[in-house]
Amino acid sequence: MTMKSTQVRPETHLGHSMKPRQLTMMGLGSAIGAGLFLGSGAGVQAAGPAVLVSYLVAGTLIILVMWALGEMAAANPTSGAFSVYAERALGKTAGATVGWLWWLQLVVVIAAEALGAAGLLFSVWPVIPVWALALIFMVVFTAINLAGVKNFGEFEFWFAILKVAAIVLFLAVGAALLLGLLPDVASPGLSNITEDFAPAGLGGVATALFVVIFAFGGTEIVSVAAAETEDPEHSVGKAIKTVVWRILVFYIGSVFVIAAVLPATSEGLASPFAGVLNAARIPGAGTAITLVAVVALLSALNANLYGASRMVYSLSERAEAPRFLSRLGGASVPMLAVGVSVAFGFAATVLELLFPERILPALFQLVGSTCLVVWGTALVSQLILRHRADRDGIPLPLRMKGYPGLTILGLVLLGLIFAVGFSAESSRIQLLSTFALVACLAAACWTGARLTSRGRRPE
Repeated sequence: MTMKSTQVRPETHLGHSMKPRQLTMMGLGSAIGAGLFLGSGAGVQAAGPAVLVSYLVAGTLIILVMWALGEMAAANPTSGAFSVYAERALGKTAGATVGWLWWLQLVVVIAAEALGAAGLLFSVWPVIPVWALALIFMVVFTAINLAGVKNFGEFEFWFAILKVAAIVLFLAVGAALLLGLLPDVASPGLSNITEDFAPAGLGGVATALFVVIFAFGGTEIVSVAAAETEDPEHSVGKAIKTVVWRILVFYIGSVFVIAAVLPATSEGLASPFAGVLNAARIPGAGTAITLVAVVALLSALNANLYGASRMVYSLSERAEAPRFLSRLGGASVPMLAVGVSVAFGFAATVLELLFPERILPALFQLVGSTCLVVWGTALVSQLILRHRADRDGIPLPLRMKGYPGLTILGLVLLGLIFAVGFSAESSRIQLLSTFALVACLAAACWTGARLTSRGRRPE
């Protein structure tokens, strides 16, 4: 089977009205959320300035994964993305398993982002209860996702623009603070970094690594959105290159400023961006950055709902999910797929409100490291499909440079991350929970495929 071949029904029903600029900003929108605005503080607390090592390792891995996904998405733009590629490279059970795994990860994150945004907004505007705000957010963004991919893409574009502008402004203020350019504010210098770079040693770096990996999760949504983008063969490669370097600059630049200004024991790390701006004595900084964080969470919720609905739509197209989920509405939107994806978010939100700090932590324990499984599957799929394409002389519109060496390097990095994860008790439990979830999903997908094939046999 070549990279171009397919055994699934072509997804010609979805629209193709998303513009390249919207595709690029969607990748940023899904990746720049709670992981940066809130999670970066947890990373600094765990590892101190050595969290930069965690970001460099995870950043290198995500670059390699995105290059691999870009090659496959340009050749075969499909809403199932890495799930379809895994099916072609490793078989139907592998493809269905990784598709359902990613869907489950996103619907859990959707609930977390709705509750997180509601909690942050309530902290500066305590008028509407958190539970009501969360439900309002879920309803509003469900409506946006049902309005058509063009409208959705434009909404996400401007949401992401606001986040990017806020981060650029933050980096400018942080640089001015560190260089001593702010009036009446003493520069903290680089003593936090140079004097105690790794206060928790290698264990702290390992702990922070999983915080960082979760923050980068969602970037792969670019490959999913390629199916509804104008001229995907050219726009996907450009979007992926832009997304990768911007994420690295924004993440590593922001974390460097945070680690330099706030020591690992600082209470300001609970809201690290606000902590830095407060240290710079910027009036109203705490409220402003909190509102930006709300926007960041809602933007990520918006993008993740889109990704979840398209993945379950693709699974339905391939008979790996109920067929009714692939029905399209008037705006070429899989309305039932959107509804099913958001329903889990509504349920998880309500349960979390009834049983605070019990439901979502348990769900995150299952899905916290699922992105590692998705990334690993993507790398293995690219290794196999690229070999087939080269063997059969199939031209590819976008070719990952350094193949197969860089793909193998990505798998080696992934293996090292798993090894480091098993060395710490907290991450070991998370990895084992994820492996158990993958095994259960694989068994269910295999059983479902067998039952379906038997049902289709002529009597």
